[in-house]
Amino acid sequence: MEEIKEVRSLNVVDERPAKQVSGWLMLFVIFGMIILGIAMFALGIAFGVDEDFAPLIALAPVGMLTFFASIVMTFGFRLLQPNEAYVLTLFGKYHGTLKTDGFYWTNPFCAAVNPARAVGGVSRKLSLKAMTLNNDKQKVNDEEGNPIEISVVVIWRITNTARAVFNVENYMSYISTQCDAAIRQVARQYPYDVSSNGDENSLRGSAQEIAAILREELQQRVEIAGIEIIEARISHLAYAPEIAAAMLQRQQASAIIAARQKIVEGAVSMVQMALNKLSEEEIVELDDERKAQMVSNLLVVLCGNRDAQPVVGTGSIY
Repeated sequence: MEEIKEVRSLNVVDERPAKQVSGWLMLFVIFGMIILGIAMFALGIAFGVDEDFAPLIALAPVGMLTFFASIVMTFGFRLLQPNEAYVLTLFGKYHGTLKTDGFYWTNPFCAAVNPARAVGGVSRKLSLKAMTLNNDKQKVNDEEGNPIEISVVVIWRITNTARAVFNVENYMSYISTQCDAAIRQVARQYPYDVSSNGDENSLRGSAQEIAAILREELQQRVEIAGIEIIEARISHLAYAPEIAAAMLQRQQASAIIAARQKIVEGAVSMVQMALNKLSEEEIVELDDERKAQMVSNLLVVLCGNRDAQPVVGTGSIY
């Protein structure tokens, strides 16, 4: 939290709309300037050679300047698709952001900035769409100190374009790094599975709760970059290879103990039911020694791993 507060104390640049003009209007104006410039240049050359119209020769350089100015102005056209944006700077200063889809014209000396995109042949537009970050698996320790492998899937989008461009070096790398830090922070606060002290939350058993905590933790870290975390969920969770076999044996032992406990509880209730039925129906009278032998035999049959091999006695039980 202290690191987050220190980051927030930096000079934060907030988003503001850029000055813009309809692209179709400026297209008509620039087209007219091109025609006007060519016409003035032609008139200046044609009539400038005549002494009676010598002053018209000044139209030639003016027409040339008008033509070149119209060519320069064509660099101000911007075309935006839905959920795209341009972050514009003018001679090093933040000029504004274009976020509404359409065809626009801005100052031709404005440069679009996007540090997450390469310069060569790639558009400098910022995508405002929901994007997915799937970080690689990393090894961390849970609350009990067990090494585990964990990775998360984060769905995010840019909400403040100025912060994303100017407040961090590269917002793609920034969110990836902060995602790793948030995973470690959350993973070390909870055990892999339900612990012996009765903690209800665990990384494996409390997926919804852990996802909400992870999203909140990550949102606090990327607020400075103008990013909104839509969803953050654990996509991979497993013990580290060096302890996976031992932990599997522990889980198997726990499962066997739980199954045996159920079997014993069921066998005892069945034996009790059998003795009660024999006594109620007065089928046979058994003394304590015979009851103990019968209980022992029934428990062996009911709790055994294999099918019992009965031995039929033909004589008297006494």
